[in-house]
Formats: sequence, structure tokens, C-alpha cells
Amino acid sequence: MIMHLVIVSGMSGAGKSLVLHTLEDQGYYCIDNLPLELLDSVLDTRNLRSKWKKIAIGIDVRSGDGHLEQLPYIVSNIKQNFNTEIIYLYADNSILLKRYDETRRKHPLTNGLTPLKQAINDEYQQLAPVREIADIQIDTSNTDIYELASKIKNRVCDTDQQTLSLMFQSFGFKYGTPRDSDYLFDVRCLPNPYWVPGLRNYSGRDNEVIAWLESQPAVQDMEKDLIHFFESWIPKIIQSQRAYLTISVGCTGGHHRSVYLVEKLATHFKKHYPEAVMTSHRELD
Repeated sequence: MIMHLVIVSGMSGAGKSLVLHTLEDQGYYCIDNLPLELLDSVLDTRNLRSKWKKIAIGIDVRSGDGHLEQLPYIVSNIKQNFNTEIIYLYADNSILLKRYDETRRKHPLTNGLTPLKQAINDEYQQLAPVREIADIQIDTSNTDIYELASKIKNRVCDTDQQTLSLMFQSFGFKYGTPRDSDYLFDVRCLPNPYWVPGLRNYSGRDNEVIAWLESQPAVQDMEKDLIHFFESWIPKIIQSQRAYLTISVGCTGGHHRSVYLVEKLATHFKKHYPEAVMTSHRELD
């Protein structure tokens, strides 16, 4: 059995410690704040590899800006021997500021001359090499500890048993686009049940809205086109050894059209990938 290595990184305050604790509960041997220059030597320890088949390592900005630039090269070498995945966690700056204000913890880049807001901006820049090679990016801005733990269990812990973790998520453009999307589709061009008397307070999961959208030819054409696109390309994505795929569908408010299409896509692809498909409705959840 090839060892499963998960590297957890991202913004300070975005939930790295919680992810490591969750992985530890799932049987991973966890090492937090490992200096990047020690990564190769730790993984080369024969006793560690023979005893543990699942290892999670936390790497953050404390490794230093110069060292983080070496991460893509290091990971490229590691992937030749281990099933390796990188998780990058982030949150909006306003959320990170609020979390630090509530916990009163010290940011690793703050000092007498660097205020917290500047430290967060500096950290974001230093973590660019991590973002570029991350297999999955998770926005924890509006995610509580239980939701984050559940997402890690579903999307990461069983990757050795499934070929792809396929997430379909709906959202509303008026609240901003999700930054963790691999594919993002704008369906605001479709007829909107929000303007139909009696449908405004329902969602795309309710029978009243479903029946109305199913009567709209443009909506059915969009559904067919999206299904055809992903039926053609998901097998090729799997062949490229991608472990995660996040598909975002957005309408104006994220309550009707996008929700309906996400549910339809998930139902269709669960027939082909029954253990891999998940859904998320950002504005409803």
C-alpha cells in the first residue's frame, strides 16, 4: 500500500490546526509546523514509513518566504514515491482579522513594526507557491468547525478508495464568486423564478420551482450542455490523476436556478461516480 501523504498549509487563522486534528482522528500520523528543509529527511525515515501508511504534515509561513519557493520542486520529487496531496486553507481578510481579535493570538508575521492587517497581506504573498500547486483550496470564511471537519473527512480521507472527489456547488453572484472553483458557470442568462408570483420564497430544491424550471426550454438546454461537457471531460480529468474537482454554478442570488442545476448535475453523475459526488449550496447552507 502506497503511503498517503497530506500536506496542510494556508493562511494563519484559516483552520490548519483543526484540519490536522481531524486527520489525526482519522488515523493519520500528524506533524505540525515542520520546517520545509526537513520534509525530505522525515519522509526518508524508514521506521516512519513502515509504521504509518497515512501521514499529514502542516507547513506554514513560519518556514520562511525563501523556503516556500522550493515547495513545488520538493513536492514534485515526493510525488514520485508517495500518494501526495496538498490542502490550502484561506479566508477573507476581514474574517481573519475578526478571528485574531476574538482569540487575541499573535500572528506569526506580526511584530512591533508590522500591524496585523499588513502581516495577513504579507502572508498571502509568501504563500503564493503553495496556492499554485494545491490540489484543493478550501475557503473557511463561512465554515464552522464541524462543517470543515466534515469536508475534510469526505474529500480527503477516502481518496485512496476513490478516483475523484467531485463537488458541485451553487452560489449567488451578488455575494461574490467562490475562489475554490475549478470550473465556474454563470447561469444568470436563464429565466428567473424569482420574478414569478408565488415562487420567490422557494428554492431550487422545492417542487414548485423545479416544475417551473423544467418547463423552460433554455434551462433544459443548459442542463444537457453541462452534462455533455462533463461526461466528455471528467474521464480525462481522472486520467490526469486529479483527486479533486469543484464545479460552481452561479445565478443572481444563489437560491433558484443554480441550486436546481447543481442538484440535477449531482443526481446524474452519482449514477457514474456514486461514492465521489457531493453538493453544497452556499447561500442556502
